[in-house]
Amino acid sequence: METLYKRRFIFFLITQLLILFGSLLVPSDVYENILLPILFLVNIGAGILLISKSKLLMWFIIILFGTSAIAFGANLISRNQSDEYILLRLSIYFIFHIIITYNIVKQVWTALIVDKNVIMGLMSGYISLGFLAFFLFMCIELVFPGAFQGALLEGGSFELRMDNIMYYAYITLLTIGYGEIIPVIPIAQKATILVGLVGQFYMVIVTAVVIEKYIKHSIKNQ
Repeated sequence: METLYKRRFIFFLITQLLILFGSLLVPSDVYENILLPILFLVNIGAGILLISKSKLLMWFIIILFGTSAIAFGANLISRNQSDEYILLRLSIYFIFHIIITYNIVKQVWTALIVDKNVIMGLMSGYISLGFLAFFLFMCIELVFPGAFQGALLEGGSFELRMDNIMYYAYITLLTIGYGEIIPVIPIAQKATILVGLVGQFYMVIVTAVVIEKYIKHSIKNQ
């Protein structure tokens, strides 16, 4: 268990990358119906490992997803648009990623020695912010249909709409902004501003602190 914990950032980062880019490696149908649900389960497990030093948080996450699994069954990790509880399911993942992202940033920030594992944690934390943005935007879109509009959101299935909102979340976090999707109501606009600011604060503050520690540690070992 201790060996796994030392590699917690790597495991979590790998699951994140596979969730985001797995469809580039395998056929879309196989990814959506088979691989993605498994990856979400593995991602939850990797998140639990990441916070395993905090028994209270660990058991909170276990109970949260255990209760949700009993309530939703297999639909907990499904993207089926017919599920009337999709907003609640998104909220559960939102809570999960808030806890995990906070703990990643905290562990990276307080690390005394910055090695490749901590650098992986730094990368994982930034990707986690994108997932948080996605869940936030999706919750807004479900509560206020049409909060986000644009060429990519016209027509198409609900699953495709989710994929495009995910794309928009990371484009906003990266402050690229191509303009295919735009927030059209105040709450969506403020959420977009918040995501952009948080992404910049992470890059300017958290990344800078970690890199400074890494440079100091490298100089001492020369």
